[in-house]
Amino acid sequence: MTAATLLREIEAEVKYTRELTGKDALDARVLRAMAAVPRHEFVPEESRERAYYNGPLPIGYGQTISQPFVVALMTDLLDPQPEDVMLEIGTGSGYQAAILAQLVRQVYSVEIVAALAQQSAQRLQRLGYANVAVRHADGYLGWAEHGPYDGIIVTAAAPHIPQPLLDQLKPGARLVIPVGLPHAYQELMVVEKDAHHNVNTRTILGVAFVPLTGAHTA
Repeated sequence: MTAATLLREIEAEVKYTRELTGKDALDARVLRAMAAVPRHEFVPEESRERAYYNGPLPIGYGQTISQPFVVALMTDLLDPQPEDVMLEIGTGSGYQAAILAQLVRQVYSVEIVAALAQQSAQRLQRLGYANVAVRHADGYLGWAEHGPYDGIIVTAAAPHIPQPLLDQLKPGARLVIPVGLPHAYQELMVVEKDAHHNVNTRTILGVAFVPLTGAHTA
């Protein structure tokens, strides 16, 4: 499968799920970013022949690179703008960070698995994504020193919405996060903080993510 075929599959899935997501199409900027990032660079060598398959793939350490449709949808839901500073929780292989790097001024990404943090930082640097910084830490706690953020994306399922991430979200900004327990029903949620710091949530659709890990997720 080619990158062009994958984009067509993403567009088809957007139409298939529109009654759930409320979207007939994704932002053209998001689709251009999906086309520009070489997904085969972010999967293990043994999985490269499936790099443009519209599904998740294992990347080691019990983690996965997410389904491209879900990556595209979550990116679109963030509504990224060129001058935004975004926080990502769960760097993984660096693929989602690379997508965001095409769309915003700066991405800060936190990964709890030390080896993945090191590998993704090196990969992103090698591929020229100079506006991504990766940190090895517990993502539940965010990365407070660079906040508040214009948007936060979480690429692992949390049992609840982490308060530190809400605290690091700018008023008017969005947090996109899968919420639910491992091997149970999970929901992709959009969380918005208004100018008075009130929080509103809406559920988009059911998803399946690896769990967010760390001392605060039990």
